[in-house]
Amino acid sequence: MLSKKAKYGLQAIIFLAKEEKKKKGPIQISELAEKENIPKKFLEIILLEMRKQGILHSKMGAGGGYSLGKSADKISIGQIVRLLDGPLAQVSCLSKTAYHKCDECKDEKTCEIRKVMKKVHESTARILDRTSLADAVKGKVNI
Repeated sequence: MLSKKAKYGLQAIIFLAKEEKKKKGPIQISELAEKENIPKKFLEIILLEMRKQGILHSKMGAGGGYSLGKSADKISIGQIVRLLDGPLAQVSCLSKTAYHKCDECKDEKTCEIRKVMKKVHESTARILDRTSLADAVKGKVNI
């Protein structure tokens, strides 16, 4: 399940992408929080994480705020979800970044649960990684 953090992060970055398309400058956190109904303090933490990864850019002072750090077609939805929620894998034995053998598993090669979850993971990752922020703004999902 998508956490509130990831959901708010996606809401925020999609909003920023839409505003950028309108040729608007950086958006202040207070405006973004109000328009997207996201708690401001929580949003600050989320945006800071995305800025640290180069996904967003921030500008201080008058006319400052947040904007995309790179083109919307170069940012995948999977990238955002992984950044804010961690690995996409539903079971740790499938994770590329947080692999851990399941304690109760006798043999990963014959584990029926792993086989099913592997298909779910592959499908989820494929859709999220093939769908860019620009696609999401257009309402397009790449399967």
